[in-house]
Amino acid sequence: MDIDAVKSSYARWAPIYDRTFGAATRSGRTASVEFMNAEAGPEILEVGVGTGLALPLYAPGKRVTGVDYSDEMLARAAARVEAEGLTHVAGLRQMDARELDFPDASFDAVAAMHMISVVPEPERVMAEMVRVLRPGGVMVVTNHFARETGGLARIERFMAPFANVLGWHSDFDKSVVTGTPGIALRETRALPPVGMMTLLILERTPVAAAAAVG
Repeated sequence: MDIDAVKSSYARWAPIYDRTFGAATRSGRTASVEFMNAEAGPEILEVGVGTGLALPLYAPGKRVTGVDYSDEMLARAAARVEAEGLTHVAGLRQMDARELDFPDASFDAVAAMHMISVVPEPERVMAEMVRVLRPGGVMVVTNHFARETGGLARIERFMAPFANVLGWHSDFDKSVVTGTPGIALRETRALPPVGMMTLLILERTPVAAAAAVG
């Protein structure tokens, strides 16, 4: 998927995102942030913050930085932060997730909710999110992942060539996330409705162990 196609797609979706995709992905956001509030350290990076739908859910003791490539989405997120007085939001920045402008090991936790299948070069995005995560830190990735069999699998494969129009990959392989060096899968949760979405909880491995694997 081309970065300009992503930006164009989300410029179109921004005015109606909360009522469409936002409504359909509510369970994933809620489960992700509940985990972050309970188990993550205070410094959190949300990659693909979008219109900021998850921001009000974080506990007051967290410090959340949100990044997104879409200016239109970020404008709506900023308006939400101001309107709701979300003082735990440390900042919102326009950024390409393939080149995160943060030093190594900057965050205790990284959240990627319903975004990894919409970005160009998702392997590169995953590597960047791992890079800015501190050893022992946690990452939550919520997404729809491709099925191997059944009617839905056939529909996903049929829709795959239209990724630039849809703004997401319908046939995204989970191994892109779980196979990323430097991070280990801790837990997999199927989410409602009917398990359409999946929550992956991952942990940053110690630097020495990551280097040995590589």
